[in-house]
Amino acid sequence: MAVFQVVRLGEEILREKALEVKKINSNIHKLLDNMAETMYAAQGVGLAAPQIGVPKRVVVLDAGDGLLELINPVIIEKSGKTVDREGCLSVPNVTGDVERAQKVVVQALNRKGELMEYEAEDLLARIFQHEIDHLDGILFVDIAKKIYRNE
Repeated sequence: MAVFQVVRLGEEILREKALEVKKINSNIHKLLDNMAETMYAAQGVGLAAPQIGVPKRVVVLDAGDGLLELINPVIIEKSGKTVDREGCLSVPNVTGDVERAQKVVVQALNRKGELMEYEAEDLLARIFQHEIDHLDGILFVDIAKKIYRNE
């Protein structure tokens, strides 16, 4: 496994729509492993493949209950609204108040190619939404109600 440098705001790949994964193979398994190692090394709670320069619809996250690996994730249901402070490994030293759904239901493939469904609320729901936004070229600074610079 390897720790990759996280792509920063201003890099074009962060604004592109990531490509669907057509085949789950050893390259995708290696990508998942490297993304998890990179996320943990950076002390993040989520990481999308475009953040390490890979334009694929792959996300890893860990809200404290263990690693989740998502391939081609889709939010199929949202409910409630909440505003909270977010940051991003690709936008260091900046946070913002972002409105998100309080609860979400997400479908994604796992590393075995099995279709999984995740029901999440609060922090985990926020992480799902933040990382899936990355796959569509959306950053939290694009939708934040207020931005804070934390130098």
